[in-house]
Amino acid sequence: MAVSLDTLSSDSNSKVAALGRPESVMPPEKHLDMPTQHLRRWSADQERKPVRRNPKLGTWLARLFVFGGGLLLTGYGTYEMYQVVSVSRTTALQWVLVALFTVNFSWIAVAFTSALLGFFALLRQPRPAPLPSSLQARTAIVMPVYNEQTSRTYAALEAIYESVEATGLGDSFDYFILSDTTQPDAWIAEERAFLALRERLGAKARFYYRHRAKNHHRKAGNIADFVSRWGGHYEHMLVLDADSLMTGDCIVRLAAAMEADPDAGIIQSLPLIINRNTLFARLQQYAARVTGPVIAMGLSVWMGRDGNYWGHNAIIRTKAFADHGGLPDLKGKPPFGGHILSHDFVEAALLRRAGWDVYMLPDLQGSYEESPPSLIDLSARDRRWCQGNLQHARVITAKGLKLPTRQHFATGIMSYLASPFWLFQLIVGIALVLQTTYIRPEYFARDFRLYPIWPRFDPERALALFAMTMGILLAPKIFGLILMLIRSADRRASGGGIRLIISSLIEIILSALLAPILMLIQSGSVFQILLGRDTGWQPQRRDDGSIPFKDIVRRHRAHTVLGALAGISAFMIATSLFLWMSPTIIGLLLAIPLSWLSGQLGAGLALKRMGLLMTPEEHQPPAIATRANELQARNAAFGFDDEDSLRALYADAAFRERHMDMLPPAAPRKRGVIETERALAEAKIIDAETIEDAINWLHPKERMVVLHDRALLSMLVHLKSKPADAEAAE
Repeated sequence: MAVSLDTLSSDSNSKVAALGRPESVMPPEKHLDMPTQHLRRWSADQERKPVRRNPKLGTWLARLFVFGGGLLLTGYGTYEMYQVVSVSRTTALQWVLVALFTVNFSWIAVAFTSALLGFFALLRQPRPAPLPSSLQARTAIVMPVYNEQTSRTYAALEAIYESVEATGLGDSFDYFILSDTTQPDAWIAEERAFLALRERLGAKARFYYRHRAKNHHRKAGNIADFVSRWGGHYEHMLVLDADSLMTGDCIVRLAAAMEADPDAGIIQSLPLIINRNTLFARLQQYAARVTGPVIAMGLSVWMGRDGNYWGHNAIIRTKAFADHGGLPDLKGKPPFGGHILSHDFVEAALLRRAGWDVYMLPDLQGSYEESPPSLIDLSARDRRWCQGNLQHARVITAKGLKLPTRQHFATGIMSYLASPFWLFQLIVGIALVLQTTYIRPEYFARDFRLYPIWPRFDPERALALFAMTMGILLAPKIFGLILMLIRSADRRASGGGIRLIISSLIEIILSALLAPILMLIQSGSVFQILLGRDTGWQPQRRDDGSIPFKDIVRRHRAHTVLGALAGISAFMIATSLFLWMSPTIIGLLLAIPLSWLSGQLGAGLALKRMGLLMTPEEHQPPAIATRANELQARNAAFGFDDEDSLRALYADAAFRERHMDMLPPAAPRKRGVIETERALAEAKIIDAETIEDAINWLHPKERMVVLHDRALLSMLVHLKSKPADAEAAE
C-alpha cells in the first residue's frame, strides 16, 4: 500500500481530513535493478576504479599502531600470565587458563590502542566547514517502521523536516515512511497519522507512505523494496531508524559530503544518545557521550575508507546500493541460515568489495538516537544482534572482501564470544584453586620425580597483571573523562569537574556490577544460537515504562542462584578466591534489584536533579529534540495509537474510503485454495450482529486480513453499531 502526500485535499476535521480520492500513489516508480550478490563468486575486474586517489599512508600507520600495539600488549600480558602460573611445572589446566587469558586480553588490548588513537585525534578540534549554500542531487530520507508508536516516529520525522527546511535547502529532500507493521491497530494508526501530517504540512512537503503486506526479509527487505521500485528518482538516500533524530544542518552536510566525494558509497554519522530518563538509559547515554566519541574517532582513523555501516543515521549512494547491496539468503535454516539479520555490516562489505568507499564522520554534530530503557530491554535487542553477528561467520570468508572488512566481521563475532570466553576463564580459575586446595599432590608418580606436581602461582605478579588488565579495560573511559574535563564548555554543561568525576565513578561501578549479568545473558544467547534456536524479530520497547517485578524475578532468578552458589563455593574453597571473584559474585547476587533499579524512572531522574550522569545535551537540549518532544505530546493527544483499528474504520467513512484506495490490487485467488484466516474472518463477520462483536471476535491475524480485503471491509461497515434490542429501546 502506498499513498502520496500530494493526493490530499484541504478539507479536514480535528484529526484526519475528510479527504477526496487520491490522484496518485507514491511517486511514479523508477526501478533500479538490485541483483542478489554472490558470496562465493567474485573477480577483481568487477571492482570499480576510484575516481580520485585518497592518501592511505596515514590509515596504514594508524592500523600499525592499533594492531601492532595490541599485539605487543597481548604478547606482554601472555608472558606475564605464563610467569604467574609457571612457578612450578605448568599443568594442562593452567595452559588452558593462559590460552583463555590471551584471547580475552587481546580483545581489550586492541580496544585500548584504538581508544588511545581516538584520544590523540580528539585533542585537536578542527572548526566545522560552513554550511553548503546549494545541493545538486536529490536525497530520499527514509524511515523504516515496524509496529512503532506513531506519536514518536511522526514527531521525529516532522521535526527533521522542519529542521531541513530551515537550512533553505529543503527542496533537495523527499520523505518516506516505509512501514513493515504487522499489528493492525499500529498500521491504521500510521495511516491516520500520515494523513493528518500531510494535511498540516500541505502538498509541498513531499511526504510519502508505503505499507508492505508481507515484511519479507524485514528491515533489509523493506529498504530493498524501496530502492528497487523508487530508488531511480534519487541519487542518495538517508536511512533513519524509528528512534533517530538528525538536524537539518547534519543532513545537509552529509548530502554535501556525498556530492563532493564521487567514490563514497556510504557515509556514517555518529549518533549520540539523547532523551533518556531511566537509570539504565541515562547510564548508557552518559557512557556514549563521554566514551563513545573516543572509541568512534579511533575506529574512524584506523578504518579510513574501509569503514562500516550501522544501519541508520547514514547516507548511501542509491545506485551503488542497488548494484551491490542485494543480500543473498544463507543456505540452511536459522539461526545460521536464512536471511541475514545484521544486514548493515554485510551491505557495507559488499559495497566496499565493489570499490565504493565506506567511512564515518565522527565529529559531525546533530545526529541522535535513543537506547533501551532497561537491562531486560537491552538483552532482548542484544539477543537479535548476537544471532546476526554470529551469522557473519558464514559471510566472513566471502570471496573478494577487503581485509579490514573481514576484521569488522571478526570484531562483531568476538564481541559476543567474549562473554563465554570470560565465563570459561572464571570456571578454569575456580577449578585451579579447587585443585590446589583439595587435590593431594601425587608424591609417588609412575615416573621418578623428586617433587610432586601441583599448580602454583606467583601472587605478586598476578596482582600486577590484574592491575594492568583493569587499567587497560578502564582506559577508554578515562580518556573520555579527560577530554570532557579539558573542554570547558562540555565540563560546565555536564555539571562541572567534580560532578563529572563522580558521574564517571558511578558509571564504572554500575557497569562493573552489571557486567557479570550481561556476561551470563550473552553467554546464554550464544549457547542457544549454537543449539539452533532462532531469535525472531520483535519490536523494541522505547518508552520509559518499568517492567513488572515478577518478570524481572523470572528473568534473573537463575543469575541470583548462580551467584549464591559461586559465592558459597568460593568461600569454602579459599578466602582469596572469594575476594578475587567478589565483583562477579556481588553483581549476580544483586541481579534482580539491579535490573529492577535499571528500569526505574525515579532513580534516573533523581540523579539528573543532582546533576549526575549529566550530558551537555541534557543541560541544553538540542532544538530538534525539544521540538520533537513538543510534537510527540501533540500527536499523543490525537489518540491514533490508542484507538481500535476496526472501530476507527467503521466510524470514519472518509478515512475508510482513503484506506481502501491505498490498498494494492487484490491478488487473484487460486481455486481450491482456502486461506484459513480469511475464511475465519469472513465467517465471524457474517455471524456478527454489531461492530463490537467483530472487534471482540477477530484475532490480530484475522484483523490484518480484513484490513487488506475490500470485500470484507464492506461487509464490516454494514454491521450495526448497537444490538437490535438496544436500538429498539432507544
